[in-house]
Amino acid sequence: MSTLADAPPKTNSPLSAIAAKPRPFRLARHSLALAKRSLIKTWRTPEALIDVTLQPVLFLIIFVYIFGGAVAGSTHDYLQFLLPGILAQTIATGAIAIGVNLNTDIAKGIFDRFRSLPVPRSAPLVGAVLGDVVRYVVVTISTLAIGYVLGFRIDTDPLRALAGCLLAVLFALCLSWLPVLVAMKVRTAGAVQGLMFALIMPMSFASNVFVSADTLPGWMQAFVDVNPMTHLVAAVRGLFLGTPVGSHVWWTLAWCAGFVAVFMPLALRAYRRKI
Repeated sequence: MSTLADAPPKTNSPLSAIAAKPRPFRLARHSLALAKRSLIKTWRTPEALIDVTLQPVLFLIIFVYIFGGAVAGSTHDYLQFLLPGILAQTIATGAIAIGVNLNTDIAKGIFDRFRSLPVPRSAPLVGAVLGDVVRYVVVTISTLAIGYVLGFRIDTDPLRALAGCLLAVLFALCLSWLPVLVAMKVRTAGAVQGLMFALIMPMSFASNVFVSADTLPGWMQAFVDVNPMTHLVAAVRGLFLGTPVGSHVWWTLAWCAGFVAVFMPLALRAYRRKI
């Protein structure tokens, strides 16, 4: 006679079905679901995109019409030189927002709710990073739009121009793991913003964003030559304007891989300890 102890365990419960799925598939599915949450949040609060829409407009107008004549002798020539740099700078500073938002969500207890759900522990962070792609696309479109209004023109073909935009978005997407790590380490959103600006600003100004790198002091060249922003700007300039690209695209991709390889595991580890 069979007994209850001999009966096979039931595995058709929803939680069992979720647990039975391969982990990579689960992580991708839940990360995309949480990325959708981030997109809905951005759609309902469009004022959160002010920094990535207004900042490139202000920077282009200020630097082109105040410094363009002195730096390049022509505002139009300086606009052609400056816009790829402003795109790189603005898209990098736009990545700061994810750290601020994550720190705020943690303080509000939103991530405590995620912890109670049957999702991989890393899914909320991966989903937040993926959902922030919309900010990088918006800043790319807004920068090129105001640039075209002011007189900027792409001198290469549409395929290379698209490659330059995608490279900038990829750079910001990979760099965003740094503010995510900072958000897991500091206690307030204001501290995240202050610390990240202190890191991003030297990368922006000690580079080829505003002037040619060979005009900078010799003691600064060592940093400028290895600065990831320098490689990104040179690559985007080459893809937009047809200037020599050299190995800058490959260096930019190497920096992207380095950002993910270093900061993503550290951010996930800090997240598990914090939550």
